[in-house]
Amino acid sequence: MDRSDKRFQTRNVGIISTRIAGTDGVSLEIEKWADVLEKEDFTCFYFAGELDRPADVSYLVAEAHFTHPDIQDVYVSCFDVEIRKRSTTDKLHTLKNLLKDHLDAFVKQFDISLLLIENALTIPLNLPLGVALTEFIMETGVPTIAHHHDFYWERDRFTNNAIADYLSLAFPPNLPSIRHVVINSHADTQLSLRTGISPLICPNVMDFANPPDPPDAYTADVRQALGVADDELLILQPTRVVQRKGIEHAIELVHRMGRKAKLIISHASGDEGYDYELRLREYSKLMGVNTLFVSDIINEHRGTTRTDARYTPWKTFIPTPTWSPIPPRSRGSAMLFWRRFTSANRSW
Repeated sequence: MDRSDKRFQTRNVGIISTRIAGTDGVSLEIEKWADVLEKEDFTCFYFAGELDRPADVSYLVAEAHFTHPDIQDVYVSCFDVEIRKRSTTDKLHTLKNLLKDHLDAFVKQFDISLLLIENALTIPLNLPLGVALTEFIMETGVPTIAHHHDFYWERDRFTNNAIADYLSLAFPPNLPSIRHVVINSHADTQLSLRTGISPLICPNVMDFANPPDPPDAYTADVRQALGVADDELLILQPTRVVQRKGIEHAIELVHRMGRKAKLIISHASGDEGYDYELRLREYSKLMGVNTLFVSDIINEHRGTTRTDARYTPWKTFIPTPTWSPIPPRSRGSAMLFWRRFTSANRSW
């Protein structure tokens, strides 16, 4: 699988993640990066266990998704335990080899010269995929950007494990052909201290320089669909329902405002269970805050399902003249990063 003599001979980028679909933060950031890359005359192709991109640029592998039964079996056998069974290690390597074969096929099929790996070398939800990526990059030398959103050491659920050897190996790997990117200075500091890796920082931001279209007939009834009265404030929490998002602070904020308002939570639970959502529902009752969980009518792209409207997060919260976003610092963050990145890596 030696492709070192062909690096960067095409402008084809392979974007790899466990899931590239829907409104989770990683999928939304992938869309922004792909937009920037395409403006720089790159062509993007996608590898994941769940995809909503066009079929002609997609490579779907069921085992790349963290919800695949075999992947979940390896995960459950490695966390909240102290000893890893040999059968678990064997299964991890079997899945790793399967995924590595698919990675090789993906790169050859689309003539990929650069990999952009989104969180798959960061959070160990799919252990075989992380190890497969690490070995594939080591064996090919393919130039790679590893974009990290949240590391395993940032979540309590990964503390007790029997997989420390593979976490050190692949989450993330410290390889010469990988350039690492984090989303904030805290992650920068922690990654450097723990691994010796010096990443670049590219914050996740909204594209305030290109706001969404103004409200139209389709979105005119969004307040009615959400059950928000004309004299109520609409407070939007546009995140998944996971504990590290600190949604209880939003509930406290709405409570302290002392005004008639509804707190709208746009995304679902699911990936990390429903215990936190249940606690938020109870806390909202305790604080007297009307909190609505509306992931069933929020999607990446607007449309209709039977008679129910589907709104995008941006269409739920349209900027108005009285709302002032943070302007210049946010503009073109990914574009600025890409120009800095390519300037710093001309020897690649």
